[in-house]
Amino acid sequence: MNRIDRLMGIITLLQARKHRTLPQIAEHFSISERTVFRDLRAIGEIGVPVFFEPEKGYSVGNGFFLPPVSLTVEEANALSLAEPLVVRFADKSIQKHFGSALSKIKMVLGRSQRENMEQSQAQTAHFVPDQYQHLMPSTDYLTPLQNAIVNKNIVQVEYRNLEEEHSKRELEPIGLTFYSLNWHLIAWCHKRQGYRDFRISRIEQLTVTLKSFKKTDHIDLNEYLQNIHKELVQNPEHPLT
Repeated sequence: MNRIDRLMGIITLLQARKHRTLPQIAEHFSISERTVFRDLRAIGEIGVPVFFEPEKGYSVGNGFFLPPVSLTVEEANALSLAEPLVVRFADKSIQKHFGSALSKIKMVLGRSQRENMEQSQAQTAHFVPDQYQHLMPSTDYLTPLQNAIVNKNIVQVEYRNLEEEHSKRELEPIGLTFYSLNWHLIAWCHKRQGYRDFRISRIEQLTVTLKSFKKTDHIDLNEYLQNIHKELVQNPEHPLT
C-alpha cells in the first residue's frame, strides 16, 4: 500500500470508529507506531482535524467527513454473495484486490450497515471438494493482464497448449473473457500474425513489457467473440489455441 492510500485509510478508519489508539492503527496497517505518528501529523497538515484524548486515542473532528458510502441491504448482500464467486472463479491477484476493496467499503459504512454486511458474509460460503481443487485458479496474471490491456502494452508469455507443446509468444492483449469454467485471454499473436485465444491457466510465465502495441487497428473484443461464435456454430471442431 502506498502512503497516499494509507493516509486515506487512516482517515476512514478514524471516521468509522470514535477513537483508535496508536498501537491499533499500527497493527491495522502493519506499520510501526512511529510511522503512524508521522502519518497522523501529515494528515493534520493537509487540513484534516485529528485530535488525541488520553486513555482513548485519536479521532477525527466531528465537522470533517469523507463522502460516505451508502448501501442498501440488497446491495450489501450482493457484494457478500459475490465474494465466494470471486474466490472460486478469479485468480489470486483479483481475490486480493476484491478483499481490500470490500474492507475499504466496510470502513466507511454506517455501523448498522457494516454489521448487516458482515452477518451476510458470515452466512455465505463456498465449498470445493478435494477432487476439484486442481480446477481452482492459481495464477497471478489477471490483474497485470488487465493493466496491459488498458495501457496497450505488449506481453510475453510462455504457453502450454492443449497438446502440451510449449512455446514463447509476444502478444497484444485486447480483452479477457470467461467461459467453460476458465479465464481466456484474447490477443493478437505476433508469431501467428492473427488473433488467438489463450487459456490463462496454461500460461506458465508472463512478462508485461514497456513496449506499446504495434498494431493500431485492433478488432473490438465483442466483435471478435461474435465472429468466433458464428464459426463455432458453423464448425463445432473450430480449434482454439
